[in-house]
Amino acid sequence: MGPTNASSGVEEELNLLERQLRRLKIEYEVYFSNPQKRPPTDVEWKVLSLLRKFSDGARMSFSQRYRYNGLAQLYAIQSDLWRKKLRIREEGYRRPQDALLAVQGVRGTNVEEKRPVYGISRPKAADEPFSVQCSDAGAEREKVASLFKALNEAKTRSGEEVSGTFDSFAAFVKKKTSEIRKQHHCEAVVYSVEVADGHVKLKAKAKS
Repeated sequence: MGPTNASSGVEEELNLLERQLRRLKIEYEVYFSNPQKRPPTDVEWKVLSLLRKFSDGARMSFSQRYRYNGLAQLYAIQSDLWRKKLRIREEGYRRPQDALLAVQGVRGTNVEEKRPVYGISRPKAADEPFSVQCSDAGAEREKVASLFKALNEAKTRSGEEVSGTFDSFAAFVKKKTSEIRKQHHCEAVVYSVEVADGHVKLKAKAKS
């Protein structure tokens, strides 16, 4: 395949990434407006896979790298918003302003200025740990979805391979939660996504 064909292939996949990002945004809007809906983890998986594929920028021209960085930054900003909304839903809208946030989105914050861009210019700073508490993982799909999302984002930022499906991950968390609860006679299990020495780890411990 010559340079022109290779460049054309990258352009097509960037177009696909842009379409998937638009679809993901729409599906998250539907999900947050309808409590019965499942989070669009399959679509987000496709977006993360494409972001990871071009994270080194080796196959792209300058204009393609510029476009990729813009799409990656857009996902990073929206991902922060979706994670905040997921946490608010899990906590049950404890404050009136939280309920408003879950519907309208985040305003007046500078989160997007701190988020790393996936790929070429991402910072080397350590990731902040993400944690979630599960007592009945089979019925707490929103919590499991937020954990799955945080794990994949951390792997993408660290340059690790993202693998597996949400359903297989959910089955693992359900089984692990049951095992730890029986072993330690606890009510819940705390899962955390941590980065140590550049490697992403999913940790689980009994909540005392």
